Amino acid sequence: MNDYGVVTDPTTLRLERLLPGPIERVWSYLTDPEKRGKWLASGPMELRVGGRVEHTFDNSHLTNVHEPTPEKYKQYERVTFIGRVTRFEPPHVLSYTWAESWGSDSEVTFELTPRGDQVFLALTHRRLVDRAAMVNVAGGWHTHLGILADLLNGRDSPGFWSTHAKLEAEYEKRIPSAGHGRAGG
Repeated sequence: MNDYGVVTDPTTLRLERLLPGPIERVWSYLTDPEKRGKWLASGPMELRVGGRVEHTFDNSHLTNVHEPTPEKYKQYERVTFIGRVTRFEPPHVLSYTWAESWGSDSEVTFELTPRGDQVFLALTHRRLVDRAAMVNVAGGWHTHLGILADLLNGRDSPGFWSTHAKLEAEYEKRIPSAGHGRAGG
């Protein structure tokens, strides 16, 4: 399994991780607002199809290494995105619209599959508007999933923004300009 995301079509990115289980534990980090706030974003989630999803981001404070928000992301500092649940099959599949309140039509799907005492997580982000959005989202998801893996493994994570900057630069090289093909290498 490659840590880097893969572009599966011009508007879709997929990332995969193997995380320590059990599956119910990983599921709780996707659905419980307090746990989700430790690696991605806090905010309530109505656990049903059609339910409201709220993500309030505070990326500078996700790790013990506090870094200032880079200028290009200042507009997203402590921002809230609203979406709605489109698929809910506990503890295996969760899908919801991403930043619908900001005019985005994209959708994120988390698929969890037990593998012994571990859990295979596949994250698919669909309907990304362009390559720039894909590069940004790839760097962001890769960074957030790294923090999740560190949390579940009881490790400290490096600073969010320095990690994101490195990964975004790497995805800038890996994601083809035409917007399709493999981002992994």
